[in-house]
Amino acid sequence: MSVTSRYREAWEGFWQEAPGEQGAVFWDAEPALTVGRHLTLFEAHLTHPGLPMVDLGCGNGTQTRFLADRFPHVVGADLAAAALDHARQADPAGQATYRLFDAVEKAEAQTLHAELGDANVYMRGVLHQAEPDDRQSLVNGIATLVGERGRAFLVELSESAKPVLMGLAQSPAGPPPKLAPVFRHGIAPGEVADEAVPEYLRTAGLTVLASGELPLVTTEYGPDGTRIELPSKWLVAGRTA
Repeated sequence: MSVTSRYREAWEGFWQEAPGEQGAVFWDAEPALTVGRHLTLFEAHLTHPGLPMVDLGCGNGTQTRFLADRFPHVVGADLAAAALDHARQADPAGQATYRLFDAVEKAEAQTLHAELGDANVYMRGVLHQAEPDDRQSLVNGIATLVGERGRAFLVELSESAKPVLMGLAQSPAGPPPKLAPVFRHGIAPGEVADEAVPEYLRTAGLTVLASGELPLVTTEYGPDGTRIELPSKWLVAGRTA
């Protein structure tokens, strides 16, 4: 079994079991607290905002629908069919379109680019979940989608997020209810070195245009009642003339 197929099966199992309502999944926070905040950073760098917007690793589509309210052509892409089932059920009006897609596969990225042309790409917390051997291929796929005119906005957990997650997972009471299924399906978060993300982008032929730090908000709360936020870094990348 290939690395990617193992990864796909883990996510299929997770999404088949996941509840349908928004907010039931650990990272499925309200768009105003997630993609809304990211867009205020991203939009300043969108030289072609009319290009299609690809929400890569869209899951159940909560953030995709927010994007579809603001951009004319939005595609939610995920490698798990069960995730896309959730996304379509939550979007009966078809604001966005949804696509089974594995960015690691070069031919799939080339096919989607041939259909859409250059695109802007939004990706939140996907790279650290990919197998290490797949990460460069995943970013290469993003570069293919972006083409010459698009821009990519990536949000990834910082290295400092791992001890936070491990602390939650190993608490005496066990992991928080929404985090437990992630570990049960073998989707324990991997670690991406902070300096590795811009290097993946450079290797893929993209230039980092802006970067910063912003916590990734979750739907889970700690014992003291405060919402769990994970240290994260964001980057905007694209090709420059």
